[in-house]
Amino acid sequence: MGQQQLLLVIVGVIIVGLAIAVGISLFSAQSVAYNRDAMINDLNHIGQLAYQYRITLHRLGGGEGKYVGFLIPSQLATNSNARYSVLDAQIGTVTVKGVSVMDSTNTITVTVNNQGKLANLIFSGDFQ
Repeated sequence: MGQQQLLLVIVGVIIVGLAIAVGISLFSAQSVAYNRDAMINDLNHIGQLAYQYRITLHRLGGGEGKYVGFLIPSQLATNSNARYSVLDAQIGTVTVKGVSVMDSTNTITVTVNNQGKLANLIFSGDFQ
């Protein structure tokens, strides 16, 4: 009877260990998904600001039909989700990259088109 009890204890410990490992894995995956969604939300906001810059007259501080010269406001350039930077600002598009603060291999690169909408989202790292 002692061997059966020992075997049941060992099986119980293995099952509890597996349950803990699965729980940690699910928590980590949810954390990555939350960070990705928060970054997409930030990029949408930055895209709206870029479009607002594009349609504003030059004498009022805008681009007057161009994204050239657009800069991300300092309070949005770095936050608890990511660090954002403008990679390329042209007449009709601006490309913005976000690098996650959780893991710098997790990035999102987007292009804001001439209508202010996000296009060509490119995910890397755990975001893929």
